[in-house]
Amino acid sequence: MILFSFVPFIWAVSAKADFFQFDSISNASTYYFNYIYCNVWDGECQPNQEDATQQVPSRDLWAGFPQEYVNVVHQWYCSLGQCCDTGDCRITNNMTGLARDLQMKLHGQHLVQSVVLKAIQGFINNPESNKPLTLSFHGWSGTGKNFVARIVADNLYREGVKSECVRLFITPFHFPHARLVDTYKGQLREAIRDMVLRCPQTLFIFDEAEKLHPGLIDAIKPYLDHYDNVDGVSYRRAVFLFLSNIGGATINDVALDFWHSGQNREDIGMEDLEHRLRAETVDSQGGFSQSELMSGHLIDFFVPFLPLEYRHVKLCARDAFASRGLEPEDATLDEVAKAMLYVPKEERLFSAQGCKSIPQRINFFLP
Repeated sequence: MILFSFVPFIWAVSAKADFFQFDSISNASTYYFNYIYCNVWDGECQPNQEDATQQVPSRDLWAGFPQEYVNVVHQWYCSLGQCCDTGDCRITNNMTGLARDLQMKLHGQHLVQSVVLKAIQGFINNPESNKPLTLSFHGWSGTGKNFVARIVADNLYREGVKSECVRLFITPFHFPHARLVDTYKGQLREAIRDMVLRCPQTLFIFDEAEKLHPGLIDAIKPYLDHYDNVDGVSYRRAVFLFLSNIGGATINDVALDFWHSGQNREDIGMEDLEHRLRAETVDSQGGFSQSELMSGHLIDFFVPFLPLEYRHVKLCARDAFASRGLEPEDATLDEVAKAMLYVPKEERLFSAQGCKSIPQRINFFLP
């Protein structure tokens, strides 16, 4: 459909512009691209003063074209990453959407909502940042680390995690063998360099980061440091997310202590957790503790994901039903939540799996 709409449009442009002389097909292509950019989307450009035969005609020339043709070419041209307010149509940087999604879709994580939004918003709004943004997500499985990474991708990029500006590394899958660490180093460096060359504002996600070999972390350390460039390439607009289970028990202990003392969960602050997470990461057995990432203080924020309670599991169940276009009764949500395992054994306060298995579990409660 697009192709057939595009052909008569270009033919019409040619008919209206046949008084221009071109020395080659290349010149014609350049002309049409400039013509579209300058006259359809108000590009900041000037006619070529050295060749009066290729000066851009008046914008009024487009008045006779059907809007559907203009829209088709607009979509096609922008899909190549050639326009948009951000300068790159692959990038949206929707901070309003990020704030909304963190508030509405993420449950039981007031610290994550605040820290992630402020960190990313501040980074995006500061084009003169002296280093890439590096966040380390910590907590039990099922508390939302991957979910938040996806929310970030969805609001920074038009195609979300499918964008060519986003790269996910899963440690056991991409780097399974310690004996091949030297090979992985070269592959990882090349992948990061190629991604940033194609898209300066790239999002790199390292899942199960605690299993990364220390050599791999040190291999990418220069890209996270305070350098203007590394071998002629600037990495200062990149974002690195490390997702880890390190500190999960510590986070849970703090949450449990607050509950025992009668304090609200929402009263837990970053000062109660971040320094503990930093210390535990340094003392851990994984690659983080032995890497220059920690000794060089290159992680900007250690973000704690709190364990989820019964009420949060119910909200996750509600969202899972809603994603299928269903509105279950409260009793059904209670049944789903009750089917989960809760710990510690005495208090039965926190969901052992968080919300991870909820989308599958609701199948048992469908009509």
